[in-house]
Amino acid sequence: MTPRGQTLRLATRGSDLALRQAGEVRAALESSRRDVELVEVETRGDQIRDELIHRLGKTGAFVRSLDEQVLDGSVDAAVHSMKDMPTEFPPDLVVAGVPARASARDVLVTPDGAPLADLPSGATVGTGSLRRKAQLLAERPDLDVRPLRGNVDTRAEKLLAPSLQRRHEARFDAEEEDEGTYERSPEEWFDDLSELERRALGREVDVEFDAIVLAEAGLHRSGLTGSLEFAQFSPTSFVPAPGQGALAITALEGEGAATIRSHLDHPPTRVTTTVERTVLKHLGGGCIAPIGVYARLRGEQVDVVARVLSTDGTEEVRESRSLPVEDHHTAARRFAEDLRERGAADLVDAAREEADADERDTAAREDGGE
Repeated sequence: MTPRGQTLRLATRGSDLALRQAGEVRAALESSRRDVELVEVETRGDQIRDELIHRLGKTGAFVRSLDEQVLDGSVDAAVHSMKDMPTEFPPDLVVAGVPARASARDVLVTPDGAPLADLPSGATVGTGSLRRKAQLLAERPDLDVRPLRGNVDTRAEKLLAPSLQRRHEARFDAEEEDEGTYERSPEEWFDDLSELERRALGREVDVEFDAIVLAEAGLHRSGLTGSLEFAQFSPTSFVPAPGQGALAITALEGEGAATIRSHLDHPPTRVTTTVERTVLKHLGGGCIAPIGVYARLRGEQVDVVARVLSTDGTEEVRESRSLPVEDHHTAARRFAEDLRERGAADLVDAAREEADADERDTAAREDGGE
């Protein structure tokens, strides 16, 4: 890190959510009287917009480009969503800071805030996550779960567009026929829409979604909780991704990392996310298998729940355990080993084989010019 008095450069992705997250980190560091500059970096995950997360090659599609900037000295540190981080990364890098975690929950976003149980039979639900898809199908095998990518705003616009467009057209039709159905004109109705709804009104969509699944932390950080209707999932049943809702700041080991740790680190969040990521690491699933792990600190214990599923949600291994805080890393590794022995390893291997087959099929189609 640069000496006091010089500007600290933080690498971040350029999406609105990433910039908001990096802004939180900048504000915390500026409170220690440091000048902080955000440096936007395009990642491979940003460049390949038509692929789902689990097809982006390897875990870390949104991370490597940022950390390369740290390693070559272009920036002093990088801000990541922890759930995007691979469990293995260069030895010279450390997770220098883990701020207090936001909500780890997933939420079901619908035009009217309906919970999962109230969706109609065969409803179309959008998600780009294998984990979310598997858990949705485990509870509601009748659902039609479709791929969905884009930033939080884009996903929300895709959900809202069809219903808003129908309402807009109905108002114009009624006005043209002088039916007097609505008290307010289409123009007055439009003026009351939020900026998100106005963008959705003009968006063309290929798939009409009844619902989408998002991280609650992303909604809050994007400032969209007041613009969308949603139902919360319990994180102990619809289990989130390891590290979901948490941020991680990577830096080179040394004085700079120590400074970041002293100003940003939240020890309870570091403990719980270490447990989650340790379980993920020793399960070996990365982002190619449907794995949820969620930990909560309770006194001298860490309560952890894990769900490992088949990609279609028909099979799963689920387990809960209380681990000692003083030995949480080793206890988390043993927990993962027990999960593997109970069948989690077979589910992870099956998911890896499916991912490899998908990759081969994609390569064959590209070679064939399709």
